[in-house]
Amino acid sequence: MNVIIAAGGTAGHINPGLAIAEKIKKEQPDAAIMFVGRKQGMEYKLVTQAGYMFSHMEVTGFQRSFSPENIKRNIITVKNLLTANRAADKIINGFRPDLVIGAGGYVSGPIVLRAAKRGIKTALHEQNAFAGVTNKLLSKNVDKVFVATEKASRYMAYPEKCIVCGNPVREEIKAADTATAKRELGVEGKTVILSFGGSLGAAAVNKAMQSLVLHNKNKEDVVHFHVVGRYDEGRFVKFLEENNINDENKIKVYEYLYDIAKYMAAADIIVCRCGALTIAELACMGKASILIPSPNVAENHQFHNGKVLSDIGGAILIEEKNLNEKTITESFEKLYQNPKLIKEMGEKARQAHNPDCVDIIYDNLMSMF
Repeated sequence: MNVIIAAGGTAGHINPGLAIAEKIKKEQPDAAIMFVGRKQGMEYKLVTQAGYMFSHMEVTGFQRSFSPENIKRNIITVKNLLTANRAADKIINGFRPDLVIGAGGYVSGPIVLRAAKRGIKTALHEQNAFAGVTNKLLSKNVDKVFVATEKASRYMAYPEKCIVCGNPVREEIKAADTATAKRELGVEGKTVILSFGGSLGAAAVNKAMQSLVLHNKNKEDVVHFHVVGRYDEGRFVKFLEENNINDENKIKVYEYLYDIAKYMAAADIIVCRCGALTIAELACMGKASILIPSPNVAENHQFHNGKVLSDIGGAILIEEKNLNEKTITESFEKLYQNPKLIKEMGEKARQAHNPDCVDIIYDNLMSMF
């Protein structure tokens, strides 16, 4: 069997695609799997590190605000769209897939659509609680649509095609062990914070974490791991230097963590955005969290993702408009002062995890043949 998985843009699209690929390879070791995405995107590194074939396809999105730079980007986007069908056909003709799966990102659109129009079996996976526009449109053409929540299926143009399955998580997330991770990171007996704002970073989250680091400066039992993202450009480290915070046993800063499963496992409290995959991983690991949904996403879908956990008591949700030194430190203290609450929130978060997700996806994909 030859399978194409189109995924790009963020880890929230790429990693579910990798989880599906892992399952296919486990069940069918002879299957040939190729990912399609942008070489300039993070998908190239993540996919090739995982050992899968990768085919480059340049598809970008429109910038909504007007500026000379964004106008230039939109011109490039138009050029990419004009050549997208030809590029998709070239990939399909060369690889001859039996199945094409769209896992999200701009690249999913043309490759899934061209495959569907040629009669190739196609499927989508929508990670968010509030379905995106691209997948709504593509749902007309594909054979099956996998959605994370029942609510997401109601927003699809063709809800009868939807299969509610949750979000697949990688084996390394499922296998990560808290005690082992704490020991390997040298943080046994500590209250461990892990914070991140997504693969590219988030200025609002970085600023809030500066407040939290200052707040915890004299707490000897707190260790903080913070991922600043690609766009921070050294600002967070400069802040630490200016405030004479230089104890690496208490605060460590990273641009990106490829072994983030270990750090999530070691963490007692996770502060992060509400990407769909992140929510799935928090639920799988049973972690208490402080969630800060990004307001800069289509249809405010991160807020809806975050409510999946906060509504069942598995997370504290702070909208960015309410995020400040007071709200972040008070939310942290609520958990820090009550280890029992941390445990209870983690147990409630775990209720949102569907351990059979990737099996449901695989079984339904194979039912088409």
